[in-house]
Amino acid sequence: MMKRICISEFMDPAAVQALTPGFDVRYEPGWVDQRGALLDALPEADALIVRNRTRVDAALLERAPALRVVGRLGVGLDNIDVAACRDRGIRVIPASGANARSVAEYVVTMAAMLLRGAYVSSAELAGGNWPRARLSEGREALGKTLGLIGFGDIGRQAAALAQAFGMHVVAHDPMLSADDPVWSATGVEGVALDALLARSDAVSLHVPLVAATRHLMNAQRIAAMKSGAVLINTARGGVVDEAALASALRDGHLGGAALDVFEAEPLPADSVLAGVPNLVLTPHIGGVTREANARVSMMIAAQVRQTLETLS
Repeated sequence: MMKRICISEFMDPAAVQALTPGFDVRYEPGWVDQRGALLDALPEADALIVRNRTRVDAALLERAPALRVVGRLGVGLDNIDVAACRDRGIRVIPASGANARSVAEYVVTMAAMLLRGAYVSSAELAGGNWPRARLSEGREALGKTLGLIGFGDIGRQAAALAQAFGMHVVAHDPMLSADDPVWSATGVEGVALDALLARSDAVSLHVPLVAATRHLMNAQRIAAMKSGAVLINTARGGVVDEAALASALRDGHLGGAALDVFEAEPLPADSVLAGVPNLVLTPHIGGVTREANARVSMMIAAQVRQTLETLS
């Protein structure tokens, strides 16, 4: 009997096709919003492939007694009960590194755009206004400081791109020692968090959502940022106190912000972020481009296949 693979969210079609030979593949990207149907499909599933919205929790695992592997089309694992999977002997496979370039490009593009402050004026101009004096106050990226909170693969790629813009890059990562060779190899200065906030013209977050990072960027830390600095979050929504950020943008302390992730996704219509000035919102797509999706999907397809074939 062929092993069954269930895929509950969008996966690149070529990768789905690559999984089909030798396996019973059930590809239903709508399952992410039809939990009952997903649970009904899992009793005979050997593998499950998800993105970030399918909750792989105790209730799901209870309905999947044959499950041996969970593939994550991305890197964050906060929607997966990793400890419960480990206790069951279920291998969890993230797509480590496959979408890092896409996120890094998003970060540096947003930093430059927010510092310049002139690229969201189309509607204003089309409406007959000519805010040339105000929009002539934008800032160049050259010579500015980008602060990276977390300095893994994404942070390191973002640093290289920012340096190409002529930016100075500092980073804070408690997992790296002061004499770690990565600092000299990348030309990035390792600093304490307080120093990073005080010095950076743009701050970008690259940390997982755990107890220690929930609301890492709270009102106090946002207030500690340079006046006019910009904040970019492509990590996880809970890392930023959204109400505190909205307040800092409304009162002009921050020059702008870009959020790709939110405490509640999809973002509710009554969010505290509605109508906030100098704020760019995108729907959790920082790491999702055509190229990244193909890389992520093929990586997970190959590793899920290898895992299941090893168990044969």
